[in-house]
Parts: sequence; structure tokens; C-alpha cells
Amino acid sequence: MLNKQTPLVELAETPISTSSITGQASSITDEPETRKVHAALTRSSTGNEDLRELESGLDSLQSDAARAARIDWSRILLPVAALVVLVLAWQFYVSLGFKRRDLVPGPLDVLGQFGTLWADGSLQEAVWTSLQRGIVGFLISVVIATPIGLLLAQVAPLRRAFGPLISGLQVLPSVAWVPAAIIWFGLTDATVYFVVFMGAIPSIINGLISGVDQIPPQYRSVGTVLGASRLQMALQIVLPAALPGYLSGLKQGWAFSWRSLMAAEIIAVGGTIGFGLGSMLNQGRDLADMTIVMSAILLILAVGILIELLVFAPIEKRLLRRRGLLAGSTR
Repeated sequence: MLNKQTPLVELAETPISTSSITGQASSITDEPETRKVHAALTRSSTGNEDLRELESGLDSLQSDAARAARIDWSRILLPVAALVVLVLAWQFYVSLGFKRRDLVPGPLDVLGQFGTLWADGSLQEAVWTSLQRGIVGFLISVVIATPIGLLLAQVAPLRRAFGPLISGLQVLPSVAWVPAAIIWFGLTDATVYFVVFMGAIPSIINGLISGVDQIPPQYRSVGTVLGASRLQMALQIVLPAALPGYLSGLKQGWAFSWRSLMAAEIIAVGGTIGFGLGSMLNQGRDLADMTIVMSAILLILAVGILIELLVFAPIEKRLLRRRGLLAGSTR
């Protein structure tokens, strides 16, 4: 609904720049198929030749969409091939005998340790405990950081006051919070979650603020003309427009929360804290068993990669496609 204070005559009589229309048209017609469609639509004549050109351009666009819908096997085969190459290089280095096998175990040694950990159930327990903590801590961080980020992005005095503090907390290593968390909360899950919050929340806030900064000012102007309130402006205009930067902040927030979780689990051992991947890593260090250490490292890496491939990558790809930013990308 338009603002009652804005005369409709002024909106109707507002001159439209021809150069702006031309610039928008040129940006639309970057692709060859789109150029054909645009040329056929903007041509003064409407003969059979123009209709045939328009039809061929639309068919080409539809075929591009069909090709995009197919499964791109290179996205599966290339990572698998890279993994195979790394494993072969690892095995080759072990076979050279530069280090003792107890210091640098081979892939088969680590695989055997995986089987042992799976048989006694410690592998499943460690993965489930860490994954549960990581997801719950990250979701709570998103709930806390999103309104704070919107508030700081919308209110300039608050941003000037707390912006440097948020940036400082982001660069502060999360492991620095572990001793303080142990003193405050003891050897409980609250210690782990606190460290996760301190690692994830500043990254999400700064990502959202960065996304808001990239919004064209015309968006807010349109919202003001349509009579949007401050809350409507934030939730219906600013937040959707800031989604690319916000998503980058979420990805970085997950990365920081996962790192923070591992640091907390490695240092805070005992009490009511369960057995996670960090605890497994610390156990391998205490036993001087490199097969356990390598198993824990590979599991931590695998969980991080799976979260990226199964959660963030599809969301980011869909967002970029809806905004027309996927063309020419290497994703």
C-alpha cells in the first residue's frame, strides 16, 4: 500500500531515463539465447522471421534449463578422484618408510581402527554427540545473532558502539573461552555450548551486517514509499535482500562453531561432558595411538564436508539461481 503522503501525480510524472532502460536491457541480453529473444521482442516488425527467431530462442532457454536439471556427474566423480589420489599419495609416502608406522600409519591401518571403533560403539557415540552439540549450538546461535545483526545494521549509533566489539570477538580464538567457561560452568555441556556460541554468533552478525550493506538504497526507498514500518522494512525487505551475505555469515558461523566445539571437547574432559570427536582425539593423544588420532581427524573433516555439501551448497546454489547469479559461476 502506497504512503498516503506521496502524491500519485508525482509518481506518474516522474521522468524515466532512457539510458537506464537501455542499461537494464543490455544487462539482460548478455547470453546469446536471451539476446535472440530480446531482439525478437523489441523489433518493430512482427513477421514470421521474428516469430521463428523468438521461438528458437525460447527453445534454447528451455533446453538450458533441462541441462541444468540433469545430474552433473563431474561434481561426484571429480571429488572421488581427488580423494583416491590423496589416499594413494598417503600410502606411497608410508611405503617409503621415512617414519615408523606407529607415528605415520597407513590408510589400511586407519581403516582397521575405524572397524575397531565401530565394533565397540565409540565411533557412533562420538559422531552423534558432537554432531548433536554442533547443530543445536549453531541453531541457537542463529536465533540469537539474527535479530542482533538486523538491529546493528539498521541503527547506526548501535553499530558504531558495538561493531568493533563484534569484530574483535570474531577474530578472538574460541579456545580462549574454554578456561573461563570451565570456571563458570564446570565440566558440563554448558561449557561446550558457551564456547560454540562465542565462536558462531559474531560471525553470523558480521555476515548479516555485510549483506545489509550491499543492499541498493532504492530498496529502502521503495519500502518507505509503500508505507512499510521499521519491522516490515527489516523482515520483508532488508533481510530477504541481504540473503547472500547472510548465507555467507551462516556458513562461516557453522565453521567457527564446529572448530569451537572441537576445541572445547579436547580441553574439557570429564565430568558430565559426553564422549565426542574431540574427546576421541584427546584419547588418541593420551594413548599415543596415531590410528585413533587420524580416525578422529578424518571424522571431523568428513562431518564438515557433508554439512557443506548437503546443507549449505544446495541452499546457496538455489539462491544464486533464483537471483540470476549462477551463470558463469564455477559451482
